[in-house]
Amino acid sequence: MDCIVFQFDMVFNFQPLDAGTWDAFVELFGEKGACGGCWCMTWRLTAAEFEKQKGAANKKAIQQLTKKNKPIGVLAFLNEKAIGWCAIAPREEYKRLETSRIMKPIDDKPVWSVSCFFIQKEFRNKGLSSQLLKAAIAFAKKNGATIVEGYPQEARKGKMPDVFAWTGLSASFIKAGFKEVERRSETRPIMRYFIK
Repeated sequence: MDCIVFQFDMVFNFQPLDAGTWDAFVELFGEKGACGGCWCMTWRLTAAEFEKQKGAANKKAIQQLTKKNKPIGVLAFLNEKAIGWCAIAPREEYKRLETSRIMKPIDDKPVWSVSCFFIQKEFRNKGLSSQLLKAAIAFAKKNGATIVEGYPQEARKGKMPDVFAWTGLSASFIKAGFKEVERRSETRPIMRYFIK
């Protein structure tokens, strides 16, 4: 199996989601598929498609992507257990981004999009998101990307509940080296990392 392994300050390592890491992904996402049967398919489908296949069909759909060697994202491991997830793929893989008023394309440059994070509860708010972003950048670079784009949230007042932070928080993106390039919503910047 050709996999990318990244080592950071702690004992985390990072590997792409593929057939070899599928079981670890399933264990991390649990019975509910991370959030209400999503299985990280929300951005890849229209709203109608997503509602129709929420749950087991979404799980099957993302597993099919692993069998086709499609870029899907990277997993963070502590020892042998997956504890975090960052979805990243070419923007055109995400149907819902194309129809979003706030996250519509800002130019015609080819970008890879970071669409989602899922981190095991006890590892949240410990800087893992920015490490996942660095691993996602390296994964995208290995696959030929030159620009990585993200659509994080910003809390208006105080701490944002975890359930609303699934596209990431801007502070994590800034820590990973992203810069804001567009803002069409008070709480939703579009940020980019330019790969050298």
